[in-house]
Amino acid sequence: MQNILKIVFVITSLLIIAQCSSIPFIIDNESYYIQTIKWINEYGFVKGLANLHLFLGQTSGWHVTQSVFNFSFLYKNFNDLSGFCLLLGTFFSIQKLNEFFTNNNRNYLVAGLLPLFNIFLFQFISAPSPDVPVYVFSIVLFFYFLENFKKPTPEVFNLIVILVLFLVYIKNTMLTFGIIPLILLTLHFKLLSKKLLKPILLAILIISLFIIKNMIVCGSPIFPSKGFNSLSTAYGIPDAIENFYYDSIKHFGYSVTAEHYNSMSPFSLFLKWLTLPKLHGLFNSLSIFLIVFVPFFIYKFQNKKSLWILYIVMVLQLVLLFMTSPQYRFFMNFILFFSLFCFACLIQNKKTINSLLTLSLIPVFIVLFFPLNFNSFSNNPFMRKSSNFSVSNIVFPYKNTKSNTAFITLTLGNLNYDSPVNNDFFWGNGDGVLPCVNKDQIEYFKKHFNTIPQMRTNDLKDGFYAKDLSKK
Repeated sequence: MQNILKIVFVITSLLIIAQCSSIPFIIDNESYYIQTIKWINEYGFVKGLANLHLFLGQTSGWHVTQSVFNFSFLYKNFNDLSGFCLLLGTFFSIQKLNEFFTNNNRNYLVAGLLPLFNIFLFQFISAPSPDVPVYVFSIVLFFYFLENFKKPTPEVFNLIVILVLFLVYIKNTMLTFGIIPLILLTLHFKLLSKKLLKPILLAILIISLFIIKNMIVCGSPIFPSKGFNSLSTAYGIPDAIENFYYDSIKHFGYSVTAEHYNSMSPFSLFLKWLTLPKLHGLFNSLSIFLIVFVPFFIYKFQNKKSLWILYIVMVLQLVLLFMTSPQYRFFMNFILFFSLFCFACLIQNKKTINSLLTLSLIPVFIVLFFPLNFNSFSNNPFMRKSSNFSVSNIVFPYKNTKSNTAFITLTLGNLNYDSPVNNDFFWGNGDGVLPCVNKDQIEYFKKHFNTIPQMRTNDLKDGFYAKDLSKK
C-alpha cells in the first residue's frame, strides 16, 4: 500500500477513535438506541415492548449486534460498533483505492473514494446508528455485484446474499436490495443452482428471525404496518396507535401535518419535499439530480448492464420511500454511491485523488475538535451543536447519552417506570433505568388513544400490553 494511503488510514483511524469517545450526536440515541440495547442485554426480546415506547418496536438487527459486543458486564460505555464498522469500511476503501492505482478499474475507484464523505459519516459513529452499516455495507455490496456480474462464483453469490440479508435485517427499508441476488440467480442459474442450499437456508433463517423478533416485540410480523392487523397477538400494538405511528413517519418525511398531507396533491407533496430547508432539501435535491443525470454518466462512461440494474434499484428505492417515508437518510447509500460514481467518471488522476483524500481530513478534524453551530444544517434543536472530543475522554469515553437529566420514578396501574425530569424531547428517555419512558408520552397516548402500557405479569421479562381504558 502506498505511504500516503497508509498515513490517511492511520489518521482516519485515530479520528474515528476520538469521535467514538466523544458525546453522542444522533438524537435517536436518546429516544431508542440506548434503551433497545439495554432491554436486549438484560431481557432479550420482550413481548409487547413497543407498547411501552413505540420506537422500541424497531429493534434493528444492528442494535442486536451491538448488544452482543458492548460487554455491559465489563464496562457500561462500550457503545461504538458503528465506529468500528466505519473503520472497517475505511480499510476496505483504502485497499480498493490502492488497487485502482495499478489496475485502473473504475469500480475500485468508486469504492475507494468513500472516505471523502467522512465529514458526513462521522456524525453518526458516536452512537450505534444503523445508518452507518447500511451505508458502508451498501458500498461493499455494490462493489462485489459490479465486479462479479458477468460470472459470479457460488462463494461471491453467498457473500452478496449475506450482505443483502444483513442490510434488510438492519433496516427493512432496504427491501429493494433483494432484487440484486435474484437478478444474479436468474442470469446465472446453471452456474449457481448446484450450490443454492446454503443461501436458501440462510435466507429462511434470517427472514424467520426477523418475523419472530417482530412478533415478540410488536405483536405483528412487520413494524410499522397497516396490513397485518389480523395477525396481531394479545400484546400487539393497538391498530389505532400503529396506524398513527405509520402515518406520522410518512408525514415526517414530507415535513407536513396529517391535515396538510391529506389535502395536498402528489405533485404538491413532491415540491414540498424537494424544497425542504437545510440538509433535507439539499439531499432531496441531490437525489433527484442523480435520478436525472446518472443515466448520462452511465451511458457515456461505463455503459454496463450491471450499473443500469443498480440505477433501477435506486429508482425503485426512491419510489418505495415516497410511498412510506422519503427521508434522505433512507436513500443516502445511493446518494453516496452514485455521487462517487459520477466523481470517478470525471477525475481519475492519482495526485488529485490523493490530494482530495488528504484534504477531506481537514473538515473532519475541525468539526471534531472545535465547537460549531449546526443551525445552518438542521432545524432540530437537539442536533445544532457539534459533538467534540475532550481530553478527559482520552482514557475513558464519554457516557452513552448526551443527556444529564435526572429521573423520577412514577406509578401507573401495575407499571412502575422512570421518566426523565425537565426533558423537552417528547420521545426521549436517555439512559434511564428499565423500564423508562417519558411521562409526557404516556399522557399523550392516554389522552388521545385511551390506552396505557401495563405489565403482563409482575416480571419485566414477561413484557407489556396496551390496556384499553374504555373497557371496564
